[in-house]
Amino acid sequence: MLSTLARAATRRPLTVMLLWGLFLILGFGLGTGVFGKLSDDVPDVPGTESQVAAEHLDGLDPAGDSITGVVEAAAVSDPAVRAEVRGAVADLRDLAGVAAVPDPYATPGLVAEDGRALLVPVTLEGGLDDDAEETAVGAAADRLHGIDASEVSGVHVSGGPLLGEQLGERAQEDVKNAELISLPVVLVLLLVVFGGLRAAGLPLLVAVAGIAGAFLALSGFSQFTDISVYAIQVTTMLGLGLAVDYALLMLVRFREERRHTPDVVEAVHRTVAAAGRTVLFSGLTVAVSLAGLLVFPSTFLRSMGLAVAAVVVVDMLAALTLLPALLARFGGRIAPAKTRPAAEEGRLFARLARFAARRRVAVLAVAVPALLVLALPVTGMRIDIGDARQLPKSTEARQLYDAVDAHFPPGTGVSPVAVVLRPGTDAATADRIGALAPGTISRDLPGGTTVLELPPGGPADGTEATELVERVRDLRGDEPVQVTGTAAQLVDFRQMLADRAPWAALTVLAGIFVLLFAFTGSVLLPLRTVATTLLSLGAALGAVVWVFQDGHLAGLIGAEGLGALSLTAPPLIIAIAFGLAMDYELFILARMREAREQTGDDREAVVSGLRRSGRVVTCAALLLAVVFGAFMTGGFSPILQIGLGLTLAVLIDATVVRMLLVPATMALLGRRAWWAPRPLRLAHERFGVREQAAGPAEPQPVRN
Repeated sequence: MLSTLARAATRRPLTVMLLWGLFLILGFGLGTGVFGKLSDDVPDVPGTESQVAAEHLDGLDPAGDSITGVVEAAAVSDPAVRAEVRGAVADLRDLAGVAAVPDPYATPGLVAEDGRALLVPVTLEGGLDDDAEETAVGAAADRLHGIDASEVSGVHVSGGPLLGEQLGERAQEDVKNAELISLPVVLVLLLVVFGGLRAAGLPLLVAVAGIAGAFLALSGFSQFTDISVYAIQVTTMLGLGLAVDYALLMLVRFREERRHTPDVVEAVHRTVAAAGRTVLFSGLTVAVSLAGLLVFPSTFLRSMGLAVAAVVVVDMLAALTLLPALLARFGGRIAPAKTRPAAEEGRLFARLARFAARRRVAVLAVAVPALLVLALPVTGMRIDIGDARQLPKSTEARQLYDAVDAHFPPGTGVSPVAVVLRPGTDAATADRIGALAPGTISRDLPGGTTVLELPPGGPADGTEATELVERVRDLRGDEPVQVTGTAAQLVDFRQMLADRAPWAALTVLAGIFVLLFAFTGSVLLPLRTVATTLLSLGAALGAVVWVFQDGHLAGLIGAEGLGALSLTAPPLIIAIAFGLAMDYELFILARMREAREQTGDDREAVVSGLRRSGRVVTCAALLLAVVFGAFMTGGFSPILQIGLGLTLAVLIDATVVRMLLVPATMALLGRRAWWAPRPLRLAHERFGVREQAAGPAEPQPVRN
């Protein structure tokens, strides 16, 4: 297959480049339309109690979305402010699509006790189509922003569909800024690595294809499912980073092949036959790692897993088709790698490998406990849905949150715990549930259903709220009672993670084991790889908990301690970081196996493998860290968490794990590292992957 791809790309390079050019136009044309379709509904899990109850309520009483405006003034009771606000309320009530707007001066709780702020909630009609809702929301927001009086110091509007729009705009701005920061830095680093603009520019062309693939994949999935606001940054950062990684590996190998193969096309074929297999298996292992997300019934996690896996496939295909076509056309102008004495090539990495092999017990005794200490905060990790504090202070949703927090008592505007009492519920049980929280509101709905709205007494995803959900569920017994609302969604999401996580882990580990066995022919190397990868992953996740949950050093990256991680961060960090770690493992193992087959010396194969792959792995990790770091400039806390987690995971894995633990464990295992039972060994000899350069072939002319 790889030979076919390579020959097709080199026979018709202009055709391949033209096809990829059309792909880029689609990606940056149609694909960018996804920015207007982003959703912030992360915790929805089909089939859970909270989701079923919410759908039942929506069927009985289809309420419309709502937005909220907060007006700040030196004194909201000032006649001029009062006249402006009531004029705005009257205008809002006349807008098409608006169902209700209470008079804040006549409604308890909407005017702050300090007299310096008031709330204007706007409820939309139920059943509006997307266009009508968008028109109504835009008109209502514009009218609220139009409140103008000398005493008014600020008006902030957000919530409902407006929040999703604001988040989408922020995501688009963050992606643009991250690309403007990362691409020039990556180009400079590639210039340092290759010493020439032509070679340095090719990975960026592949990276642009990866970004276009991210947009196009998300746009395609948005036709069938909701796309989270988090998806844009995550898929773009991964698409950009992996594209550079794969192109870097291919180019380094191409320059090596050019030292011995004057014919450019033949050098491309040999590159694809050798490094191309590593890229193929690397892409497959990342995709398998993300397949673990498909085990979860969460729409968000499944859509993220599919979207990111699609981007990985695009990057892999670009490296195996677009890059060979570019090399066939322009590779003759790229200087071959310099010929160096064997003793000097990768000297630093060879020394590290020899040191770790000789002092294998000491290295393991120091590195493993150190990584376990870094991972300790994971034992106290908490996740929640989060609030507007996760957003940058420049966003209007955050400004609204800060204004409400400054002027109103805790719990203002917080979604209540909604208890659905189906027909047949015992009245005594209903009374006991209603007494769990002061200020409970009861509403009767058609069909004999009653809804109790229990104020949680704190944040919607705080401890008080989630404990209230658990108390209601414990109290109801066998009664036809269901609990929904934000707090119930969080409880169900956490339970879903706990129930499905073992199956997700089993799926990923089984897939990784099969792929690594096919690549190496060993049953011990996959086990060793998983163990060392879990160490780096645990250390990185522990650091994220220490910074974002506990608040240590958070201010240095423009964040703050929130008491918990975003529920989106841990699953994505684990899935993506695990796949990236497999990348570097395959880079190194490919070279080790190649050296072992050439020399038959297990110890020297470890040294030679690290000598020849260490520079590529280090450069790839540095480039990925730059890309992830650029996406951390946006200030959106979940993306900061994912970015920091992936950056640390990549750097720890590429240094401590791959440069020290890998040679130490390989030396400890010795020849046993490549062991497999005889039936499996025979199966691998017949069906397994052989990583070797292509044999001699007649030079193929470059034509179109």
